[in-house]
Amino acid sequence: MIDLIQRWLPRVLRRPTPVPDPLWRRTLAEHPFLAGLDTSAQARLRALCTHFLLEKEFHGANGLVVTDAMALAIAAQACLPLLHMHGTSGERVRDPLKLLDWYGDFVGIVVQPGAVVARRKTTDRAGVVHHYDEVLAGEAMDRGPLMLSWEDVANAGERAQHGHNVVVHEFVHKLDMHGMQMGDAPDGAPPLPRGFMGTRSRADARSVWRQTMQASYDRFCEAVAMAERFGGEPPWLDDYAAREAAEFFAVTCEAYFVNRPRFAAEFPELMPLYDGFFDPDRPR
Repeated sequence: MIDLIQRWLPRVLRRPTPVPDPLWRRTLAEHPFLAGLDTSAQARLRALCTHFLLEKEFHGANGLVVTDAMALAIAAQACLPLLHMHGTSGERVRDPLKLLDWYGDFVGIVVQPGAVVARRKTTDRAGVVHHYDEVLAGEAMDRGPLMLSWEDVANAGERAQHGHNVVVHEFVHKLDMHGMQMGDAPDGAPPLPRGFMGTRSRADARSVWRQTMQASYDRFCEAVAMAERFGGEPPWLDDYAAREAAEFFAVTCEAYFVNRPRFAAEFPELMPLYDGFFDPDRPR
Protein backbone atom coordinates (compact mmCIF):
# COMPACT_ATOMS: atom_id res chain seq x y z
CA MET A 1 0.00 0.00 0.00
CA ILE A 2 2.87 2.38 0.86
CA ASP A 3 4.52 1.74 -2.51
CA LEU A 4 1.19 2.35 -4.27
CA ILE A 5 0.82 5.72 -2.56
CA GLN A 6 4.44 6.61 -3.31
CA ARG A 7 3.93 5.81 -6.99
CA TRP A 8 1.25 8.46 -7.35
CA LEU A 9 3.23 11.17 -5.59
CA PRO A 10 5.36 13.61 -7.63
CA ARG A 11 8.84 12.12 -7.90
CA VAL A 12 10.36 14.93 -5.86
CA LEU A 13 8.19 13.90 -2.88
CA ARG A 14 8.76 10.18 -3.11
CA ARG A 15 10.98 8.20 -0.80
CA PRO A 16 11.52 4.93 -2.66
CA THR A 17 13.30 2.01 -1.05
CA PRO A 18 17.05 2.37 -1.76
CA VAL A 19 18.81 -0.29 -3.80
CA PRO A 20 20.99 -2.28 -1.36
CA ASP A 21 24.73 -1.85 -1.92
CA PRO A 22 25.53 -5.59 -2.29
CA LEU A 23 22.76 -6.02 -4.87
CA TRP A 24 23.92 -2.97 -6.82
CA ARG A 25 27.55 -4.15 -6.85
CA ARG A 26 26.42 -7.59 -8.04
CA THR A 27 24.39 -6.06 -10.86
CA LEU A 28 27.37 -4.01 -12.05
CA ALA A 29 29.70 -7.00 -11.84
CA GLU A 30 27.39 -9.15 -13.97
CA HIS A 31 27.12 -6.52 -16.70
CA PRO A 32 30.49 -5.22 -17.95
CA PHE A 33 28.86 -2.44 -19.97
CA LEU A 34 27.40 -1.08 -16.69
CA ALA A 35 30.56 -1.62 -14.68
CA GLY A 36 32.44 0.39 -17.31
CA LEU A 37 30.41 3.53 -16.66
CA ASP A 38 32.14 6.27 -14.68
CA THR A 39 31.19 6.87 -11.04
CA SER A 40 28.90 9.79 -11.83
CA ALA A 41 26.99 7.84 -14.49
CA GLN A 42 26.61 4.85 -12.17
CA ALA A 43 25.16 7.07 -9.44
CA ARG A 44 22.73 8.60 -11.95
CA LEU A 45 21.75 5.14 -13.20
CA ARG A 46 21.17 3.93 -9.66
CA ALA A 47 18.85 6.85 -8.92
CA LEU A 48 16.88 6.17 -12.12
CA CYS A 49 16.61 2.47 -11.23
CA THR A 50 15.31 3.25 -7.74
CA HIS A 51 12.37 5.21 -9.14
CA PHE A 52 11.89 2.87 -12.11
CA LEU A 53 11.40 -0.04 -9.70
CA LEU A 54 8.79 1.95 -7.81
CA GLU A 55 6.90 2.96 -10.95
CA LYS A 56 6.82 -0.39 -12.72
CA GLU A 57 5.16 -3.70 -11.84
CA PHE A 58 6.93 -6.97 -12.65
CA HIS A 59 4.89 -10.08 -13.39
CA GLY A 60 6.48 -13.51 -13.71
CA ALA A 61 4.77 -15.76 -16.26
CA ASN A 62 4.52 -19.56 -16.43
CA GLY A 63 5.58 -20.03 -12.83
CA LEU A 64 8.59 -17.69 -12.94
CA VAL A 65 9.19 -15.78 -9.70
CA VAL A 66 10.79 -12.38 -10.32
CA THR A 67 13.36 -11.72 -7.58
CA ASP A 68 14.76 -8.34 -6.54
CA ALA A 69 17.98 -9.17 -8.38
CA MET A 70 16.10 -9.94 -11.59
CA ALA A 71 14.03 -6.77 -11.36
CA LEU A 72 17.13 -4.64 -10.76
CA ALA A 73 18.99 -6.23 -13.68
CA ILE A 74 16.10 -5.32 -15.97
CA ALA A 75 15.76 -1.83 -14.49
CA ALA A 76 19.47 -1.04 -14.91
CA GLN A 77 19.50 -2.06 -18.56
CA ALA A 78 16.19 -0.32 -19.25
CA CYS A 79 17.45 2.95 -17.75
CA LEU A 80 20.82 2.82 -19.51
CA PRO A 81 19.56 4.55 -22.69
CA LEU A 82 18.04 7.35 -20.58
CA LEU A 83 21.24 8.30 -18.75
CA HIS A 84 22.12 11.42 -20.74
CA MET A 85 19.03 11.95 -22.85
CA HIS A 86 16.88 15.01 -23.45
CA GLY A 87 13.31 15.39 -22.21
CA THR A 88 10.35 14.04 -24.12
CA SER A 89 9.70 17.46 -25.71
CA GLY A 90 13.30 17.87 -26.83
CA GLU A 91 14.36 20.02 -23.89
CA ARG A 92 17.38 19.66 -21.63
CA VAL A 93 16.47 18.37 -18.18
CA ARG A 94 17.88 19.43 -14.84
CA ASP A 95 16.31 16.59 -12.88
CA PRO A 96 17.41 13.26 -14.37
CA LEU A 97 14.36 11.53 -12.90
CA LYS A 98 12.23 13.40 -15.44
CA LEU A 99 13.79 11.16 -18.08
CA LEU A 100 11.59 8.34 -16.83
CA ASP A 101 8.73 10.15 -18.58
CA TRP A 102 9.97 8.40 -21.74
CA TYR A 103 8.55 5.21 -20.21
CA GLY A 104 5.40 6.81 -18.89
CA ASP A 105 2.93 5.01 -21.18
CA PHE A 106 3.03 1.68 -19.34
CA VAL A 107 3.44 0.07 -15.94
CA GLY A 108 3.57 -3.70 -16.45
CA ILE A 109 6.64 -5.76 -17.38
CA VAL A 110 5.93 -9.43 -18.01
CA VAL A 111 8.94 -11.72 -17.59
CA GLN A 112 8.76 -15.11 -19.28
CA PRO A 113 11.18 -17.94 -18.37
CA GLY A 114 12.30 -18.17 -22.00
CA ALA A 115 11.31 -17.17 -25.50
CA VAL A 116 7.64 -17.38 -26.42
CA VAL A 117 5.90 -18.29 -29.67
CA ALA A 118 3.41 -15.73 -30.93
CA ARG A 119 0.85 -16.43 -33.61
CA ARG A 120 0.98 -13.72 -36.30
CA LYS A 121 -1.26 -12.72 -39.20
CA THR A 122 -0.36 -10.58 -42.20
CA THR A 123 -2.16 -9.65 -45.38
CA ASP A 124 -0.18 -9.37 -48.60
CA ARG A 125 -0.79 -6.93 -51.46
CA ALA A 126 -3.12 -9.38 -53.16
CA GLY A 127 -5.31 -9.49 -50.06
CA VAL A 128 -4.26 -13.00 -49.08
CA VAL A 129 -4.05 -13.55 -45.32
CA HIS A 130 -0.98 -15.44 -44.06
CA HIS A 131 -0.63 -17.00 -40.59
CA TYR A 132 2.77 -17.80 -39.10
CA ASP A 133 4.53 -18.36 -35.78
CA GLU A 134 7.21 -15.99 -34.50
CA VAL A 135 9.64 -16.79 -31.67
CA LEU A 136 10.04 -13.75 -29.41
CA ALA A 137 12.67 -12.91 -26.81
CA GLY A 138 10.80 -9.70 -26.05
CA GLU A 139 8.01 -7.47 -27.24
CA ALA A 140 7.05 -3.84 -26.62
CA MET A 141 3.52 -2.62 -27.21
CA ASP A 142 2.52 1.00 -27.72
CA ARG A 143 0.68 2.24 -24.62
CA GLY A 144 0.89 -1.28 -23.27
CA PRO A 145 3.06 -3.65 -21.26
CA LEU A 146 6.45 -4.97 -22.22
CA MET A 147 7.48 -8.63 -22.35
CA LEU A 148 10.98 -10.03 -21.81
CA SER A 149 12.52 -13.49 -21.85
CA TRP A 150 14.50 -13.99 -18.65
CA GLU A 151 16.76 -16.49 -20.40
CA ASP A 152 17.92 -13.69 -22.71
CA VAL A 153 18.10 -11.08 -19.95
CA ALA A 154 20.16 -13.37 -17.71
CA ASN A 155 22.80 -13.84 -20.41
CA ALA A 156 23.19 -10.13 -21.18
CA GLY A 157 26.74 -9.96 -19.86
CA GLU A 158 28.16 -12.62 -22.15
CA ARG A 159 26.03 -11.64 -25.14
CA ALA A 160 27.36 -8.08 -25.06
CA GLN A 161 30.34 -9.14 -27.17
CA HIS A 162 27.88 -9.90 -29.95
CA GLY A 163 26.14 -6.55 -29.51
CA HIS A 164 23.01 -8.23 -28.18
CA ASN A 165 20.74 -6.96 -25.40
CA VAL A 166 17.03 -7.72 -25.35
CA VAL A 167 16.21 -5.17 -22.63
CA VAL A 168 17.79 -2.27 -24.51
CA HIS A 169 16.11 -3.47 -27.69
CA GLU A 170 12.59 -3.43 -26.29
CA PHE A 171 12.96 -0.21 -24.33
CA VAL A 172 14.40 1.57 -27.37
CA HIS A 173 11.22 0.54 -29.16
CA LYS A 174 9.38 2.45 -26.42
CA LEU A 175 11.47 5.54 -27.22
CA ASP A 176 10.64 5.09 -30.89
CA MET A 177 6.94 4.79 -30.07
CA HIS A 178 6.82 7.92 -27.95
CA GLY A 179 4.29 10.42 -29.26
CA MET A 180 2.86 8.09 -31.92
CA GLN A 181 -0.76 8.45 -32.89
CA MET A 182 -3.04 5.50 -32.24
CA GLY A 183 -2.66 2.97 -35.03
CA ASP A 184 0.78 4.19 -36.13
CA ALA A 185 3.80 1.92 -36.14
CA PRO A 186 7.34 2.76 -34.97
CA ASP A 187 9.65 3.66 -37.84
CA GLY A 188 13.10 4.04 -36.33
CA ALA A 189 12.81 7.84 -36.12
CA PRO A 190 12.21 8.84 -32.47
CA PRO A 191 11.58 12.40 -31.23
CA LEU A 192 14.87 14.29 -31.48
CA PRO A 193 16.40 16.88 -29.11
CA ARG A 194 16.33 20.56 -29.92
CA GLY A 195 19.36 21.60 -31.95
CA PHE A 196 20.08 17.98 -32.87
CA MET A 197 23.55 17.83 -34.45
CA GLY A 198 23.53 21.59 -35.01
CA THR A 199 20.24 21.68 -36.93
CA ARG A 200 17.97 24.70 -36.61
CA SER A 201 14.57 23.11 -37.02
CA ARG A 202 12.76 19.87 -36.29
CA ALA A 203 12.36 19.29 -40.03
CA ASP A 204 16.11 19.60 -40.59
CA ALA A 205 16.78 17.28 -37.65
CA ARG A 206 14.41 14.64 -39.01
CA SER A 207 15.99 14.95 -42.45
CA VAL A 208 19.50 14.37 -41.08
CA TRP A 209 18.30 11.40 -39.03
CA ARG A 210 16.32 9.71 -41.79
CA GLN A 211 18.96 10.17 -44.50
CA THR A 212 21.75 8.80 -42.32
CA MET A 213 19.67 5.90 -41.04
CA GLN A 214 18.41 4.97 -44.50
CA ALA A 215 21.91 4.83 -45.96
CA SER A 216 23.13 2.68 -43.07
CA TYR A 217 20.07 0.43 -43.23
CA ASP A 218 20.47 -0.08 -46.98
CA ARG A 219 24.13 -1.00 -46.50
CA PHE A 220 23.24 -3.51 -43.80
CA CYS A 221 20.46 -5.08 -45.88
CA GLU A 222 22.87 -5.46 -48.79
CA ALA A 223 25.39 -7.22 -46.54
CA VAL A 224 22.68 -9.60 -45.32
CA ALA A 225 21.61 -10.33 -48.89
CA MET A 226 25.20 -10.99 -49.98
CA ALA A 227 25.68 -13.41 -47.08
CA GLU A 228 22.44 -15.28 -47.72
CA ARG A 229 22.59 -15.48 -51.51
CA PHE A 230 26.28 -15.60 -52.30
CA GLY A 231 27.95 -16.88 -49.15
CA GLY A 232 29.48 -13.53 -48.23
CA GLU A 233 30.68 -12.61 -44.76
CA PRO A 234 27.60 -12.25 -42.54
CA PRO A 235 27.24 -8.95 -40.72
CA TRP A 236 28.19 -8.74 -37.07
CA LEU A 237 24.68 -7.97 -35.87
CA ASP A 238 21.59 -10.16 -36.06
CA ASP A 239 20.05 -10.07 -39.54
CA TYR A 240 16.71 -9.41 -37.82
CA ALA A 241 17.80 -5.77 -38.14
CA ALA A 242 17.13 -6.03 -41.89
CA ARG A 243 13.44 -6.69 -41.29
CA GLU A 244 12.44 -3.01 -41.16
CA ALA A 245 13.73 0.39 -40.11
CA ALA A 246 12.33 0.16 -36.57
CA GLU A 247 14.11 -3.14 -35.94
CA PHE A 248 17.32 -1.79 -37.44
CA PHE A 249 17.18 1.10 -34.97
CA ALA A 250 16.53 -1.19 -32.00
CA VAL A 251 19.16 -3.79 -32.93
CA THR A 252 21.88 -1.22 -33.60
CA CYS A 253 21.06 0.54 -30.32
CA GLU A 254 21.68 -2.72 -28.49
CA ALA A 255 25.22 -2.75 -29.82
CA TYR A 256 25.75 0.98 -29.26
CA PHE A 257 25.14 0.56 -25.53
CA VAL A 258 26.75 -2.79 -24.76
CA ASN A 259 29.73 -2.88 -27.13
CA ARG A 260 30.53 0.67 -28.15
CA PRO A 261 34.04 0.00 -29.59
CA ARG A 262 32.85 -2.71 -31.99
CA PHE A 263 29.76 -0.68 -32.88
CA ALA A 264 31.94 2.31 -33.73
CA ALA A 265 34.01 0.14 -36.07
CA GLU A 266 30.99 -1.45 -37.76
CA PHE A 267 28.72 1.62 -37.96
CA PRO A 268 30.89 4.75 -37.93
CA GLU A 269 28.16 6.73 -39.68
CA LEU A 270 25.73 6.04 -36.83
CA MET A 271 28.03 7.01 -33.96
CA PRO A 272 27.51 10.80 -34.22
CA LEU A 273 23.80 10.24 -34.85
CA TYR A 274 23.29 8.12 -31.74
CA ASP A 275 25.57 10.28 -29.62
CA GLY A 276 23.50 13.29 -30.70
CA PHE A 277 20.30 11.52 -29.65
CA PHE A 278 21.32 9.67 -26.48
CA ASP A 279 24.06 11.99 -25.23
CA PRO A 280 23.77 15.46 -26.76
CA ASP A 281 26.39 16.93 -24.39
CA ARG A 282 29.08 14.35 -25.16
CA PRO A 283 32.24 16.15 -26.38
CA ARG A 284 32.57 15.77 -30.14
